[in-house]
Amino acid sequence: MIQKLIDRLDRGTCNFTAARVIIEDLENAGFKRLLPSEEWKLCKGGRYYVVKNDTAVFAFVIGSDVPSASGYHIISAHSDSPGFKIKPNAEIYGDGGVVSLNVEKYGGGILYTWFDRPLSIAGRVLVKGADPLHPVTHIVDVKRPVATIPHLSIHLNRGVNDGNPLSVQKDMKPVVGYWDKEAYEEIKAKGGIVKCIVAEAIGISPEEILDYELNLYPTEKASLTGVNSEYLQSGRIDDLEMAFGALQALLDSLDTETKSTRVLAVFDNEETGSGTKQGAHSPVLRNILERICISVEPESREAFFRSLANSFMISADDAHAWHPNYNEKFDPTNHPVIGGGPAIKINANCKYMTDGDAAAVFAEICRKAGVKCQYFVNHSDVAGGSTLGNILTGQMDIRGVDMGNPVWAMHSAIETCGVADHEAAVSAFTTFYRL
Repeated sequence: MIQKLIDRLDRGTCNFTAARVIIEDLENAGFKRLLPSEEWKLCKGGRYYVVKNDTAVFAFVIGSDVPSASGYHIISAHSDSPGFKIKPNAEIYGDGGVVSLNVEKYGGGILYTWFDRPLSIAGRVLVKGADPLHPVTHIVDVKRPVATIPHLSIHLNRGVNDGNPLSVQKDMKPVVGYWDKEAYEEIKAKGGIVKCIVAEAIGISPEEILDYELNLYPTEKASLTGVNSEYLQSGRIDDLEMAFGALQALLDSLDTETKSTRVLAVFDNEETGSGTKQGAHSPVLRNILERICISVEPESREAFFRSLANSFMISADDAHAWHPNYNEKFDPTNHPVIGGGPAIKINANCKYMTDGDAAAVFAEICRKAGVKCQYFVNHSDVAGGSTLGNILTGQMDIRGVDMGNPVWAMHSAIETCGVADHEAAVSAFTTFYRL
């Protein structure tokens, strides 16, 4: 199972390529794509998926019972991770012909972990379509290292180990190479170095590119570490470990016919507040669930509201693992450890949607799956974040739990999670889908 996660992490280098990985696996399992602009005619046992803006994917399997009676079993996660996005007109020409890129920080990453790593580029490129309203999209992954963000030597910054405030605009510009002025001007006339790099990867002319959304990512492959290979290290573990784990659970559950309709909801832009058309603040999931009801139970809208009342959602987003070097940062009695199983997230100020009812449900799912679970509660003097759960319950009247697997160095360029925890989460998710 862990090898499947490693393979998906290596292919899911950004939100666009992660969505493509999910789509490919769904199609290989017989799922049919539905277009929001077309009428949906769904059948019991049917496998379907919807894509929103190339980065959010919603898959579902219609249950043997109507949704109003048996509801939806939903697992939600997100496809995005903190990092850097390449701005338009990105090239900056410097002394010696060195060319660096103008980038913008995406989300709340640990900036210094991005220095001195081989970096590549992935995202989407838009070219001319049949008419101005319908450009053609290419999902691109350059794959080879094409950039690095070089640190300043300690000899020129003696206080670097005593704390080093960073300016994204000044300190985090990735270098892509050096060119003499004449060669650089020739490339610039074609659209610039960035467009030339991605055009070559796609197999098109750089002049064809209308626009792009491109991310930097570390090219290191996901790898097992620890004496007994008990840890997995990779970029983008938060939250692709949960997204890909939920995907695997959905696929593993296909051997079972269920009364409930199984739903996988992978949103985008959680790291920046979810306030996009493909994010959890949008009505996209609610609309999909209602359209399922309209197709399966067209008699009245009452069926949709009854379906929500009979549903349960697992909001899966990784949690902070207890750190042996920073014990004082954690709650003394509720700190999840790597290897201890999935963690139920609880917050007294309701930053998570978990309540006693939801925690009991998830704990019982884990017991039924034969896996351990634990709790994550913030240290009382440390403010915590929030995730998808509360946003989604603001959209729909639905029961649910926020949970996640314990992770070290969340939002670092390279994060660490537990192999056993991933396997346990997939087991719990599969059990939930089979209920």
